[in-house]
Amino acid sequence: MNIFDIIGPVMIGPSSSHTAGAVRIGRISWKILGEQVAKADIALSGSFAQTHKGHGTDKALVAGILGMKPDDSNIPLSLEIAAGLGLSYCFSEIKIPHAHPNTAILHLYGISGAQCTVQGVSVGGGNILITRLNGMDSAFSGERDTLIIANDDAPGVIAAVTAKLAKGSANIGDFRLSRPHKGHSAIMTIELDGDIEKSLVNELKELPNITSVVYMRAAN
Repeated sequence: MNIFDIIGPVMIGPSSSHTAGAVRIGRISWKILGEQVAKADIALSGSFAQTHKGHGTDKALVAGILGMKPDDSNIPLSLEIAAGLGLSYCFSEIKIPHAHPNTAILHLYGISGAQCTVQGVSVGGGNILITRLNGMDSAFSGERDTLIIANDDAPGVIAAVTAKLAKGSANIGDFRLSRPHKGHSAIMTIELDGDIEKSLVNELKELPNITSVVYMRAAN
């Protein structure tokens, strides 16, 4: 058991689930987008939808997509900061059958035209789980260094990626491939047992049939 499962995360309140977890969902979504957010359409389900204003979930999610961490003292001011930066956002309610009650779907649009859709769940104690990426199933928490590799579903792509990681002395802790249809787009989510060099990330980007590579350090 992690000590933070007992005493909770270092955070700006009032709630680890509705505030700290929401910040982390927003922050990971921002990292996946890979650039400053210009527009955010955020759909909330379950408890998030019912209590997001009272518990500050709206401010927390916007704080995350601005790049803030759960202990940032500016979280209560995130909506004003977003307005000052020209970031437009809107919140809506959605019913997702069988979803965790603390679920958010973030559609982000970057200043240079990048887009991403992230579905995240705040599971308690500031912990989260990303359950869908760009319409494809996923399952990672951000607790470990993570590679998110979008690729064409073609023979040899997984072997090329894992071979490159092995050559760079990276150890894979968990691997997941999601592809809605054979032979189309796919996403690899690779959790690592340690960090990797930027040069290795660049080598992965240069492999055939790789669309994009996002490397997220757990400590950041």
